[in-house]
Amino acid sequence: MTRIETLVGDITKLEVDAIVNAANSSLLGGGGVDGAIHRAAGPELVQECRLLGGCKTGQAKITKGYRLPARHVIHTVGPVWRGGRDGEPELLASCYENSLRLGHEHGCRTFAFPAISTGIYGYPADLAAGIAVGTVNRMLTELIEIERVTLVAFNAESHAHLITALGRAED
Repeated sequence: MTRIETLVGDITKLEVDAIVNAANSSLLGGGGVDGAIHRAAGPELVQECRLLGGCKTGQAKITKGYRLPARHVIHTVGPVWRGGRDGEPELLASCYENSLRLGHEHGCRTFAFPAISTGIYGYPADLAAGIAVGTVNRMLTELIEIERVTLVAFNAESHAHLITALGRAED
């Protein structure tokens, strides 16, 4: 678990190989972390995203980081929470798995993830944290070249869920 860390902060300020964007299916920007990443990266990001043809839930696409300290932005579309019986846990896990695989294919060794789907998409933060930690931990056993994954919380409550999930994963 030493390759997974958590913090409360602004994902757009992190110097990592790739930050992950909790995007909408158009990839053209939106609210929350998606809007913050697009604003910080500059207009070139949306121009490149227009060429990608959108993204399906659970999948991931990669762009340059432009004005961000990160070299790349990996855009993934999380599931909208509908009570957990519409495949949401599997789709959320796919977001983390596909993002890590795609970044790994592009030589990324350090990643930062937001709490995917926990904003306007309504995924319960405690459940999402468990999926994030479990999936990242599993993927790190396979993708041994990845040096560090930072799970970035937007507030103390979200961070507490990540800490709890990390504690469970270490047991």
